[in-house]
Amino acid sequence: MTDTAAYVPPKVWKWNKENGGKFASINRPTAGSIEDKELPVGRHPFQLYSLATPNGVKVTVMLEELLELGHSGAEYDAWLINIGEGDQFGSGFVGINPNSKIPALMDHSTKTPTRLFESGAMLLYLAEKFDAFLPKDPTKRTECLSWLFWQMGSAPYLGGGFGHFYAYAPEKIEYCVDRFAMEVKRQLDVLDQHLAENKFFAGDDYSIADIAIWPWYGALVKGILYEAGEFLDVQSYTHVNRWTDEIAERPAVKRGRMVNRVWGEPDSQLPERHEATDFHAKAAE
Repeated sequence: MTDTAAYVPPKVWKWNKENGGKFASINRPTAGSIEDKELPVGRHPFQLYSLATPNGVKVTVMLEELLELGHSGAEYDAWLINIGEGDQFGSGFVGINPNSKIPALMDHSTKTPTRLFESGAMLLYLAEKFDAFLPKDPTKRTECLSWLFWQMGSAPYLGGGFGHFYAYAPEKIEYCVDRFAMEVKRQLDVLDQHLAENKFFAGDDYSIADIAIWPWYGALVKGILYEAGEFLDVQSYTHVNRWTDEIAERPAVKRGRMVNRVWGEPDSQLPERHEATDFHAKAAE
């Protein structure tokens, strides 16, 4: 292992604004809003404020899957939240999500509008509201929820752990990269072994567990997330790759990936979504 200067933590930690790497301008040790800024509200029942990171994609895919099934009550407006510019610290956004992380969702179809934060909570809420993508059989339902919460607990090791130290940290620290690479490969092996015996995570039926896991681990095995495919030898996880490819072909997934996306090929981006016809208009450009 490469030698590094010994770091001795101070008795009391103090915030060094310059020591945050790529996200130093938006990371801070305090919560709450930093400016008064109202959020726009469209005409549909659901108002989504997000960005097409893996956590954001979970929710747009879920909403598009519900619409694909014919649930018109799942119509939504998707507004872009640029986290690089600190939009998540506006008072309107913090009023929905006190944790200042995307996505944030409002359901205006309820007597009193219902706020939702945390992507896993949104998936469960939508699944129960529309009776879709959540198995009715108690054993399968429990399996589905176990994998949903597995994703919520595991992805921080992939994102804030491996992703940060491999792709975003101001300097590469061998111990940190090695530590989190080992954990991510262990996670991939967990997924691969399960998918060797199951079509989807809750068995034969596609569910919110798949919708939660795919934007993170599907993107990872396709070399999109952190461009770390070769480094992690992702092609060796054959069952995860089979599952990833199958889900990627779903029309609702293709649409959901585009929403609130502002990078990549121009035809893959739909910064805001307000009508189903927005996708057709984009394709016609």
